[in-house]
Amino acid sequence: MKPIERFKNLIKLDKKDIYQIILYSIFGGLISLSLPLGIQSIVNLIQAGKISTSWVILIIFVVIGVIFVGIFKIMQFRISENLQQKIFVRSSFEFAYRFPKIKHEQLYNQYPPELANRFFDTLTVQKGLSKLLLDSSTAILQIIFGLILLALYHSFFIFFGIVLSFLLYYIFKFNFNSGIETSLKESKYKYKVAHWIQEIARNNLSFKNENLFEFSLDKNDKYVTEYLKHRESHFQILKKQFIQLVGFKTLITAGLLIIGGLLVLNQQMNIGQFVAAEIIILTIINAVEKLFSVLELFYDVLTSLEKIGTVVDLEIEKDANNKQCEYLEKDLNIELKDINYKYPDSENLILQNVNLKINQGDKIVINGSNGSGKTTLMRLLAKIINPTSGTIFINDTNSKRICLDEIRSKISIITYNQGTFEGTILENLTFNNQLITMNEVKEVLNKVMLTDYIKSLPNGLDTKLCTDGKQINSSVVQKILIARAILMKPRILLLEDSLSKVEPNQTKQIINYLFEEQKDLTVVVITNNKDWETNKTKIYNLTQGKLKD
Repeated sequence: MKPIERFKNLIKLDKKDIYQIILYSIFGGLISLSLPLGIQSIVNLIQAGKISTSWVILIIFVVIGVIFVGIFKIMQFRISENLQQKIFVRSSFEFAYRFPKIKHEQLYNQYPPELANRFFDTLTVQKGLSKLLLDSSTAILQIIFGLILLALYHSFFIFFGIVLSFLLYYIFKFNFNSGIETSLKESKYKYKVAHWIQEIARNNLSFKNENLFEFSLDKNDKYVTEYLKHRESHFQILKKQFIQLVGFKTLITAGLLIIGGLLVLNQQMNIGQFVAAEIIILTIINAVEKLFSVLELFYDVLTSLEKIGTVVDLEIEKDANNKQCEYLEKDLNIELKDINYKYPDSENLILQNVNLKINQGDKIVINGSNGSGKTTLMRLLAKIINPTSGTIFINDTNSKRICLDEIRSKISIITYNQGTFEGTILENLTFNNQLITMNEVKEVLNKVMLTDYIKSLPNGLDTKLCTDGKQINSSVVQKILIARAILMKPRILLLEDSLSKVEPNQTKQIINYLFEEQKDLTVVVITNNKDWETNKTKIYNLTQGKLKD
């Protein structure tokens, strides 16, 4: 989708508000341009050399007109503020809704936190669109009404208005495409710089090394240099527009003053009409200047919409044919039949002809070397990705016939790189689910051996955690994730090396809890840790994408 099309779609969403802004601009513009007529009449009355009732009334009408123009401006500001708030709310929920539902393949070779930075462009759209609507609508209407009013003074101004409109269109058309192109390139490297700074912050301990520190600065210098190059290219476009504006203003000012003077000398206009015409001419010139000043803002808004579009355009998960959700029974049995999978940019299969049956209550351990496809297999079981070929059956029904939300409500998954989010420990455990009681929380915390740790904290479960639980021990993070998964009351629990950082004696107790006490819970573990292998587990080995028991 082109940037200008995104802008049109944005306008459509709030067209009622925008119509109101334009309507107030029309009212304000009409009143503003009727004021010169009042001033013209006042000047003519002053030339008569005496104060009259008409003179006083005209002054009152002019003052009232100025007040009404101000009132219309205030109403426009109120509407534009509402518009800004709606843009922010829509954009925040758009991002919050989409990220969990974006297809996994769409994020392949992408870094989601870096994509989330696109949200900051919402601020540019907020402020930019509001200013564009207020300034551009007022300016355009002032130019149109001003030219119409000038045409009433003399027919020659009609020709002048046509020439003016043509020049404005030419300047805009000539610069628009190059202005958008340079703005997009500038924005691209602006985000590269921001992302690299984010990487330095994320790996700040590594970059304390002097050699790596120099590397970080060199790479930053490379991105900044590219940014400055494209920023300079964009500035050259803006400078060209400004030069054209200066020439345009000079031409308009000289032309209208000469024409107006000649008309007065030839007695085709009186002095009052000339003064009024000059006021209108100044209004038109200021309106033209305002149009050029918002053109840079227009580029910024279109560029921001394009950047936001990099997230909005990513395909989200959808259930085929908008089918009605089929509710799953209490027991959840999964069968993988002739499953093959390869990544989007790969020619080789990461999983080959995998067949696996998982019945409710099974305890399954899948081991294998790095790169054998264990993580991919877990994502298939959790329906995060779909197989390249083959079929996944759930309770003897093709999984494509069952809603994703229904499947995922029955499955808890903990991946190796999963962590806690910013919030309290209780929020990380329950997600504020009111159906989970405190007795259940305490029971699970006791089973995963977190009770003593929670008691040692001054704020207990209300202790605030940083992103990824940076201020707590990694073993505690893994226990919190295990406890969270259990509290979700899943039918299937998928684990990927989820106790690798927990002390061995505690690991055995948690495994015993999952395997012995949770008899009805299906547990599938991706690990090479022998502690998980008990008499009750089914053990499979994954080698080069092939599953063997």
